[in-house]
Amino acid sequence: MTKLNWGLIGGGEGSQIGPAHRLGASVDGLFQLAAGALDADAEKGRVYARSLGIAEDRAYGDWQEMLAAEKTRSDKVDLVTIATPNATHFEITKSFLEGGFHVLCEKPMTMTIEEGEEIVKISRRTGKKCAVNFGYSGFSLVRQMREMIAAGELGEVRLVKAEFAHGFHADAADADNPRVRWRYDPAAAGVSAVLADAGIHALHMACFVTGQEVSTVSADFASTIASRDLEDDAMINFRMDGGAVGRLWTSAVAVGRMHGLSLQVFGEKGGLSWQQEHPNQLHYTPLNGRTQIIERGAADLYNAAQKASRVTIGHSEGMPLAFANIYCDLAEMIHADKAAGSSDGAAFLFPSSEDGLRSMASVYAAVKSAHASGAWQDAVPALLK
Repeated sequence: MTKLNWGLIGGGEGSQIGPAHRLGASVDGLFQLAAGALDADAEKGRVYARSLGIAEDRAYGDWQEMLAAEKTRSDKVDLVTIATPNATHFEITKSFLEGGFHVLCEKPMTMTIEEGEEIVKISRRTGKKCAVNFGYSGFSLVRQMREMIAAGELGEVRLVKAEFAHGFHADAADADNPRVRWRYDPAAAGVSAVLADAGIHALHMACFVTGQEVSTVSADFASTIASRDLEDDAMINFRMDGGAVGRLWTSAVAVGRMHGLSLQVFGEKGGLSWQQEHPNQLHYTPLNGRTQIIERGAADLYNAAQKASRVTIGHSEGMPLAFANIYCDLAEMIHADKAAGSSDGAAFLFPSSEDGLRSMASVYAAVKSAHASGAWQDAVPALLK
């Protein structure tokens, strides 16, 4: 299979997320890093791009230069990843979709519901896909959960419990650290901090594995450090369109918690439990039965889980390989698009612009609820009703 040309915006030297994207895109040999605008400092970005093997004429100073140049090339990039600060996502995503490129955008896709609706409309109009990097949905056993639930092994899903709680912003003395401060500044982060930054990963995962969407939410927000304008802890009750009840706790002040992403699903015939810090094991308990441990890489997993597993059983696979599964899905979609054909249904498990819009609508509904003492709010964006 011919390698696809890949472009990266942001994710430069010292970036938290850039290395995971570069590893994820390259590990299966499906993409080659052909172009980049990697830093807000144009010259620094060019130097770093060249150090990664990007040709000098495709080591761009900014995304506008990259867009203008790539549109005219016969070997233009097939996919552009946007790993820039949140407030820039909409403008860059919109411009590249309209320029004829498929896009993988870091979450949140946009800062507002209206922007999210516009991205969905542009993607539909141009036929260019906008995927959103809810990358944890790429883990093999998360996809196994999805397949087990779809196959009816849990029966009707009754309850979902999701968490994404860490303690890395718990030190009040760290309040002026610029790497922390922007996350609680409405001008930079938008209407929400920890929910929009971390909680929406867990919320998307709840939807991804159950096949249901969030319909209404009730929220309680807390800013436990007085200098913060936005929440650093949140509890969200939600109800789903298939009848499931959901509970989400997300926090940045849970001292002693590391990553803290986990998901439990309880149905009429059994329950499932998965933790991202122990990604090789999925716990399954059938009704009135003993708890079983499903191992990643086992021979009897569903196909979607098998496809998402590379390393032999008993060895750990981590976040970059989960990201790699998103890139694999996108590569299959792009090749199918070029051939005007079709591909395995598992290729289209990547989170879409519709998922990005739904997540932002849930954030806004939760913010509204928190300001109204937890009153239930509609979380379905108007475009998707």
